[in-house]
Amino acid sequence: MSTTWHILGAGSLGTLWAARLARAGLPVRLILRNQTRLASYQSAGGLTLVEHGETRTYPVIGETPDSQEPIHRLLVACKAYDAEAAIAQLQQRLVPNVELILLQNGLGSQDAVAAQLPQARCLFASSTEGAFREGDWRVVFAGHGYTWLGDAAHPTPPLWLDDLHAAGIPHAWSTDILTRLWRKLALNCAINPLTVLYQCRNGGLQDHHCEVATLCAELSELLECCGQPAAALDLQDEVERVIHATAANYSSMYQDVANARRTEISYLLGYACHAATRHQLNLPHLQQLQVRLVDELLARGLPRD
Repeated sequence: MSTTWHILGAGSLGTLWAARLARAGLPVRLILRNQTRLASYQSAGGLTLVEHGETRTYPVIGETPDSQEPIHRLLVACKAYDAEAAIAQLQQRLVPNVELILLQNGLGSQDAVAAQLPQARCLFASSTEGAFREGDWRVVFAGHGYTWLGDAAHPTPPLWLDDLHAAGIPHAWSTDILTRLWRKLALNCAINPLTVLYQCRNGGLQDHHCEVATLCAELSELLECCGQPAAALDLQDEVERVIHATAANYSSMYQDVANARRTEISYLLGYACHAATRHQLNLPHLQQLQVRLVDELLARGLPRD
C-alpha cells in the first residue's frame, strides 16, 4: 500500500496535485482549515478537475487538522506566510521522520519550516505549472509546466517520485534546487511588482524595458554576492523571454492585489532586499521598488508584508 499523500492548502496547486494523484489511484487526503470548510467540501462531493475542456470529479477524502491519522508525507501547498502556523497545527500528527514537500513562492518560509521541524525531511519544490480555481473545489489546469524538487541537505531522490510519474505530474529531481529557487525569486522580483505598479499584464512590461534591465542588473549582483552565480547567468535574457511568453497573463502578485488578497512580498522582494542589506549591498532601484510597492499596498488597504 502506498503512503498516503496528505495535502495542506486547497488552493490551485494543492487541489491540482490532489486531483491528479487521486486519478492515479493513489491514497490522498486533503486537509481543510476547519469544520465549516470540510462541510462545504463534502457537500461538493470532491474535487473537480477541468483539463483540456474535460471535467471530472474525484472523491478525495477531506479532513481537518485535528484528525487523528499520523502524517508520513505532507505536501505543503499553502501561501508562504501561512506555512509555519499551518504546520504547527499538525505538529502532533507528524511522525518523527515525516517528509514535507514545500511548494511555496519565494524564499524564507522553507528555512523557517525546517527550523521548526528539525527531525523532518524538508524537500523544496519549484513549479511552473499553471492552474486557477474556478470557484471552491474546482480547479482548471491552465498550462503545462514543470516541477523541480530537491533536498539541499540530502541529494538522494525519494522513491515516491514514482507516484508523481504515475499521476502525470511532470517533474525532475534537482541537485541544485537552491539555485532554481533563487532564479525564480529573481524572475518574480523583476516582473511581479512592476505589473502591480503599472497595473498591466506581463506583456505591458515591454514598455518599461530600461527599468526591467536595471532591476535585472541589480538582482544579478545580489545573486552573485549570495553565492548563486548560476542563478544570475543571463538573467535579463530570461526575464525578457518570460515577459514575452506570458504577455497575456497577469502575474500572481497582480492577481492577489486585484482580489484584495495579502501578497507574498516578504518572501519575494522583501527577502531580496533583506539579503542585500545583510551583504551591505547598495541596490537603489530594487530598494526603491520595495518602497513603491509597499506604498501601493498600504494605499489599497492591504498588509505591507
